[in-house]
Amino acid sequence: MRFDYLVLIGRFQPFHNGHAAVLRHALRLAQKVIVLTGSAGQPRTIRNPFNAAERAVMIRAAAGEDAARLIVEPLRDRLYGETLWVGDVQRLVAEAVARDGAGEGATIGLIGRNKDDATAAYLAAFPQWELVDVQHAEVLSATELRDWLFTGEPGALRLVEANVPTPVFEMLGAFRDGSPAYAQLAREHAFIKTYRQSWAAAPYAPTFVTADAVVVHSGHVLLVRRRAEPGRGLWALPGGFVNQGETVQEAAIRELQEETRAKIPPAVLRGSIKASRVFDHPDRSLRGRTITHAFHFDFPAGPLPRVKGSDDAEQARWIPISEALLMEEQFFEDHFHILEHFVGA
Repeated sequence: MRFDYLVLIGRFQPFHNGHAAVLRHALRLAQKVIVLTGSAGQPRTIRNPFNAAERAVMIRAAAGEDAARLIVEPLRDRLYGETLWVGDVQRLVAEAVARDGAGEGATIGLIGRNKDDATAAYLAAFPQWELVDVQHAEVLSATELRDWLFTGEPGALRLVEANVPTPVFEMLGAFRDGSPAYAQLAREHAFIKTYRQSWAAAPYAPTFVTADAVVVHSGHVLLVRRRAEPGRGLWALPGGFVNQGETVQEAAIRELQEETRAKIPPAVLRGSIKASRVFDHPDRSLRGRTITHAFHFDFPAGPLPRVKGSDDAEQARWIPISEALLMEEQFFEDHFHILEHFVGA
């Protein structure tokens, strides 16, 4: 069957030969291909080292002369709002088709590899589009390629080169050799590798429990800038691991006071809790399975208490909520999504 448009969704971190094979197949079946690059707006991490604009350049370069037939759009993650994510996809496709001048009768399909795992579950979320199930070439996965990209082992780049289109490899080489972000990501890669190895001898995969504080005061939210890996330099909610012998609420209050030196008595903090929720997306932390309990402390009015970064935080700052909601690429892990949940964005 021929389509006016085929939709291809992925993170493409990086765009490899398997992705290229799917894209070529899509271009044979459709007049145009709408490529939605997931995890847009995320900070640079070893899981998402490239922003949406950089991935769009990779994809277009790999497409060569067919690049004019591509419509590449960024797609945000919705870790705790699957229905919102589906709606985002529908909206982006509808807007792309409308901008392209196609009528309501345009035929639209969805192309992807219908694997038997959670990574392909999204393919069933769009019954209005015919599914084109395609098996791409066997190559190293994007996860494996990122691992080789950030390791200093001899021959690592040759493995990457063999598994990505030539234009993409040239971009990866320039990123590795000339980008200040690469050195930071390489340090984070080494930290995460060592961190995971320290738990490798455990009889079962560990699950960590943390607590975070969403403190909203007079239209501002209290954020801290992380001092060390992972996420060094990113903004985060005050929080940390739960100690033995304390409740998650006690841990949230303790971490808040340790990291910000906020002079708010614990009793006042407890009385200001407006809501709480568990955030447990399996991929929320690169360190491993980490479940956090977030508490929303609400102070509707009054002067902002003095704060100062301490402990794991190099800086603490009250940031207007309107400003914080524009800082998605600067937030650690899923803390932006947690903030969005509590302020109703």
